[in-house]
Amino acid sequence: MPGKSDNLLVGLSMGTTKIAMIVAERDRRYPDSVHVVGFGIAPSRGISKGIIVSLQDARQSVEKAFKDAQSITGISAKRLSNVVVAFNAMDVESESTHGMVTLGGRESKSVEEGDLNRVIDRARANSVLASATRNNMYSLHMIPTSYELDGRPIDEPLNMNGSRLDIWMQTVAVPMTYAQNVVNCVQTVGLNVKGLVLKPLASSLGAVYEEEMRSGCISICIGGGTTGIVLYRNGRAFRVISIPIGGDHVRNDLAQVLHISPGEAEHLKKRIFTADEEELRQNGIDVDFALDVVLARLEELFGKYVRDELSECTPQNFPSGIILSGGVSDTPGIDMMLENILQMPVRRAVEPVYAMPPGLDNASFVSAAGILKYQVTVERDPYVFMESDQVLPGLSERSEQRSRQEQKRKERRDRDTEGLYDDEDEEPDEDAGSYEPGGYEGEQEEGYGDDYGEDERQDEQRPANVFQFVGKVFDRFKKLF
Repeated sequence: MPGKSDNLLVGLSMGTTKIAMIVAERDRRYPDSVHVVGFGIAPSRGISKGIIVSLQDARQSVEKAFKDAQSITGISAKRLSNVVVAFNAMDVESESTHGMVTLGGRESKSVEEGDLNRVIDRARANSVLASATRNNMYSLHMIPTSYELDGRPIDEPLNMNGSRLDIWMQTVAVPMTYAQNVVNCVQTVGLNVKGLVLKPLASSLGAVYEEEMRSGCISICIGGGTTGIVLYRNGRAFRVISIPIGGDHVRNDLAQVLHISPGEAEHLKKRIFTADEEELRQNGIDVDFALDVVLARLEELFGKYVRDELSECTPQNFPSGIILSGGVSDTPGIDMMLENILQMPVRRAVEPVYAMPPGLDNASFVSAAGILKYQVTVERDPYVFMESDQVLPGLSERSEQRSRQEQKRKERRDRDTEGLYDDEDEEPDEDAGSYEPGGYEGEQEEGYGDDYGEDERQDEQRPANVFQFVGKVFDRFKKLF
């Protein structure tokens, strides 16, 4: 059984609007589940469109979230110091490469760890992004998207018999300086960066269910400064996209057209769907005009940028449709708008896949939950999301990952047959909340979250401007379609 300090999972989500540190313990009964034991949150400073623009300001925000997490959890700084960090980046690049190896001549043989590593190395060697010629780019993720054994598609090649193994792998890269600045920032607070994950991927893991990934779906997370998109097929992510437009653009538009300060515009953006319309008008706000501004910006985001990126995607290829998350996804009618523009079904992720504490159980915190899911997934199977061989100063465990793959795979097989923990009779804390196969444990609260107010089911209590905005959405698309 792992020691007490090894039982913690710590994630740090660095966004444009907030910094969130989440702390969880592994579920002793279900290895794929966790108990969230606490968190720390701080307003984000020094980050624009997901990119660090002031190291000093960003460091102070991270430090505040770190201290907040210590205070709430009562866990020492030393035990919280090993973190996996989710961050965003502009200029995200990705490419698909192919690798092939033979397994033993004319006679078939069982696929072993060495065979799998060989075919991964072949695909890696064919990657331009991972090559020395692109030393300005950092290969953040290498994701196997599909395997074939003797020309037949398979999900898991290990221990299957064949004579030829093929792999298709997606490499996701970001500018080296972006990744290095994130590591430098977090290290100055006294934290040890043991892994990095791109925020669109983390958000998708926190919002999308396994069955949706298997059938095929598209995750769209609209944050403060960026919109992240991840495409899933057969349970695997095969494309990652980052668009540098988010909720801050709505704020900036409101500030410009209504001639108010950015701070007042941010306050209005959060209150426009919950405050009384007459109260807003008394404060000099043209509610109808403000709603038109919000609608126009979202139309531009979906109708121009998102639709262009997903122009080749069809409902037939993605039966589970679109899963929408992020703080902006709480905007009333936004799912109907996106459904009409892309002609695909849309589900709003009103809560993360892991049960979260009150205040975090909404779409604004899917990336924090996704960092936990990422760590659990990599521990269970290190071949799902592989890390780069490139050296990034300060990234503690990067160079050790590939040497640990065989041991981790053995641990996974042992766990499947014998169980990971000896003390199976120990019961988890029911109040902490955990996700288990087949449902949730612990108290759950559905709602819009901090940005836009109360439970969506309480329509009769909503201000009239909510229905006014939804009506505008309906009227706009009734004319178009």
